[in-house]
Amino acid sequence: MLLNCHTYYSFGYGTLSTEDLLLEVQKKGYASFALTDINNTSAVIDTIRLAKEKALHVVIGIDFRNGVQQQYIGLAINNLGYQELNIHLSHHLHRDEKFDEIAPEFNHVFIIYPFKNYKGWSLKENEFIGISSYELTKLPFSKLPLDKLVILQPLTFINKLQHNAHRLLRAIDLNTLLSKLSKTEEAPIHETAMMEEDLVKTFDEYPHIIERTKYIMSQCKVDFEYGKFANKNLQFYKGSIQDDLALLRSECMVGLAYRYKNPGQNVLDRMEKELEVIAQMKFTSYFLINWDIVQYAHHKDFFHIGRGSGANSLVAYLLRITDVDPIDLDLYFERFINPFRTNPPDFDIDFSWTDRDDITKYIFDRFGYERTALLAAYSTYQHDAVIRELGKVFGLPATEIDKLQSLKSYEGIDDISKLIMQYSKVLHGFPSHLSIHSSGILISEAPISTYSATFMPPKGYPTAQFSMLEAEDIGLYKFDILSQRGLGKIKDAVIIVKENLGIDIDIHDIPKFKKDPIIKENLSVGKCIGCFYVESPAMRMLLAKLQADDYLRLVAASSIIRPGVSKSGMMRAYILRYRNENEREKARKELPDLYKILEETYGVMVYQEDVIKVAHQFAGLSLAEADYLRRGMSWKFKQRNEFHKIKETFFNNCLARGYVLKNIEDIWVQIESFANYAFSKGHSASYAVESYQALYLKVHFPREYMVATINNGGGFYRTEFYVHEARMYDATIIAPCINHSFGHAIIKDKTIYLGFSMIMQLEFQTWQEIVSERVLNGEFLDVFDFVRRISISLEQIRLLVRVGAFSFTGIGKKELLWKVHQLIHPLKPPTKTKELFEVKPKDFVLPPLDHTWIDDAYDEKELLGFALCNPFKLVKGKQENTVMSKDFKQNLNKEVTVLGYLVTIKKTLTGKREPMAFGTFLDSEGLWVDTVHFPNSIKSSPFRGPGIYEIKGKLVEEFDFISIEVTNMKRLENIGREGK
Repeated sequence: MLLNCHTYYSFGYGTLSTEDLLLEVQKKGYASFALTDINNTSAVIDTIRLAKEKALHVVIGIDFRNGVQQQYIGLAINNLGYQELNIHLSHHLHRDEKFDEIAPEFNHVFIIYPFKNYKGWSLKENEFIGISSYELTKLPFSKLPLDKLVILQPLTFINKLQHNAHRLLRAIDLNTLLSKLSKTEEAPIHETAMMEEDLVKTFDEYPHIIERTKYIMSQCKVDFEYGKFANKNLQFYKGSIQDDLALLRSECMVGLAYRYKNPGQNVLDRMEKELEVIAQMKFTSYFLINWDIVQYAHHKDFFHIGRGSGANSLVAYLLRITDVDPIDLDLYFERFINPFRTNPPDFDIDFSWTDRDDITKYIFDRFGYERTALLAAYSTYQHDAVIRELGKVFGLPATEIDKLQSLKSYEGIDDISKLIMQYSKVLHGFPSHLSIHSSGILISEAPISTYSATFMPPKGYPTAQFSMLEAEDIGLYKFDILSQRGLGKIKDAVIIVKENLGIDIDIHDIPKFKKDPIIKENLSVGKCIGCFYVESPAMRMLLAKLQADDYLRLVAASSIIRPGVSKSGMMRAYILRYRNENEREKARKELPDLYKILEETYGVMVYQEDVIKVAHQFAGLSLAEADYLRRGMSWKFKQRNEFHKIKETFFNNCLARGYVLKNIEDIWVQIESFANYAFSKGHSASYAVESYQALYLKVHFPREYMVATINNGGGFYRTEFYVHEARMYDATIIAPCINHSFGHAIIKDKTIYLGFSMIMQLEFQTWQEIVSERVLNGEFLDVFDFVRRISISLEQIRLLVRVGAFSFTGIGKKELLWKVHQLIHPLKPPTKTKELFEVKPKDFVLPPLDHTWIDDAYDEKELLGFALCNPFKLVKGKQENTVMSKDFKQNLNKEVTVLGYLVTIKKTLTGKREPMAFGTFLDSEGLWVDTVHFPNSIKSSPFRGPGIYEIKGKLVEEFDFISIEVTNMKRLENIGREGK
């Protein structure tokens, strides 16, 4: 008889999780209740699922409110009624419209108006008035129709603590001080659930109200089919499973001709096997929708990469959804789809960051806005955020809030601070609002309103009010459409190569790239700056240690670099076993059964599939249990505790098979280290494919590729170092120029002109006008011609002069600055007018004005973020007896002094939790220098910001990777603008 229950998905209002609500309902003796969150349906799917487990009858509804003003409550009689409610709510959320006082016409919904709202209008057959136990004293004095009354006992919190939490949430939601929170903006303290028998006793005088309430609840039932076979995605792409399968097979045959010159019987058999399973599992439309999206991308010349476990599918490879050949890598299809898997197939398709919006629009246009929606995610209150919000509510200054966020204990803090810390724990993890899933899109057979209302975020696409967890529970499988700048680099580089060199590149010819000797050479020494996933210092180090000159080694490296493998010590074990036959034999003898299962990776678990293999073949878990274990490793499902449920079975099975407990524990440590981090082999292979595409462009067209890298926001490093890398490949770098530059960088032959967008504080409209005018009417002749044709402020033209954009005139910057001050009046807005005759201003004769390369360097540092000259030229004084990177090999195990320009720092902790760091520098010849800073070193010689450092330490080598163990380091002074 609780017709108005709220969870904390009534954002900024409710305080109960779904589980807490169910427990409270049961505790108070109710067999049924109504879930009616405020303008939200996020809790519906989970509540129905959990209520079944607890044998509770849940009525589904929505509490329609304008702010906190309750207008009416809608209770769905059946699934059609739930859909009606969702459509009604979505309409208002999309348009940000208020709800009327009187509900619209519904066919499968009961409407309940609060007692205090009803003003005597005519009630329809399905409409009622709700009255709470606290309002009963007013009933004898009202003129309400008694045959329309039901019990309306709200449940928003369960005790005083939660009521306080509710008040804090209201203050946060309204961005006001708690002391200023109006009583009209909060729920009364009696919105708790009394025992059912007490509630019934309160209404003893009105048995007809009790019976009517029970009747309404008994008439309401909303339910969904749950589980892995409850596929609610678009069922058929072509209208039937037969038509879908025919199209799928036809497109696979087209793909065979493209992917394989002479496909063997193993390829044909694998294709038929996969098609059979896909049809059996009713996933034909899932594959065809992804194929459709990729076809559109090809039509638009958009680059994409398919990754995730979908790369295990030959059909996906033939449909060109992925570029990973599962035959070549021996990837088994069952990792992607098999009857034992408890979760749906999952393609992750990455597009360039410039193309994803177009792809998203195509999906909505192609499959319809009624059954297509973005997937939501829940933004939750975490430690720092909730303390900050509570601090503001209690009126603390920012400095005090900062102190509370770093507090280790409550000792010595005042009462207000104690309250903040106490309620920060209460509110921690509460959902604060709905955001958008990073990539998920739903394409449903039924309208999305069947399952959820939708809201309209700034992206402009309907977004379901639940997350991927609830979607998967009812069989709605998301399509992951992601974006990344790495693909933007590849796409742009192919275009730039064509424009600058006239060469066409088939960037999908991965077999050719795998055999390329120059790629092999660069990979084996980690010479991969600018290339996706392989350019970071840690990855360069790993590649060098592995001497990774082939595809399989790069695939493995993509996975063992992940924190789970590296922190468990298994990355080092892999390297040792790869390079040393004795280490391999030692591992084989210790656990021959395990080594045999993981022979390809030398007895080390590297991929998610390895966990399944070990769980199934080594520990004797069923395939379903093994996949359950793999699934439990994922951060997405850790809150359901699946990872730990299977541990006992794993240990018991291994002990029963006679394995030593210590060995079992070591293997379990490996498995646990994968939690949150593991890659499937297909996913690693997808990353490796993109790395190969980037490497091919980098090693054969380095200047063009670096231009594309600069234009796509760089990568792991700052833009400066990609400019440097281009220079290392014989490019000439020119500052932005008014006669050659565009918003982005361009290359002409070997000369790279940096883009106007790189100039700090230069306005978009300014450089856009420059480019448009130049394209329409030709290059600018001089400063006067420029000012005559462009409307520009004095401040903006000063930026262009200082960065060197007028260097083509041959006039010094200081003289040019005099000229622009003469041409542009700083107090009058510039205007662009067409004159019948050009009247040039008087040209004053100026005395010689000094301007040096040092002035240019400092101007460039200020406006571009870095100087275009060699940074070592700016160091004060002369350093002698320093060793260059090229001479490291012959100075191994010696104490050396090196000058290095700081590139990046990675701070970390030792096993004893002491701070240490890894540094990356450039020497004066532009070659890379890697350093290790142990706790004593980092304490005595800390990093002091960007610049050039004198580094002293010992040159050491491990597995062909050379670094300096730093003993002493200091940052050197630069010469000033005056040249001293």
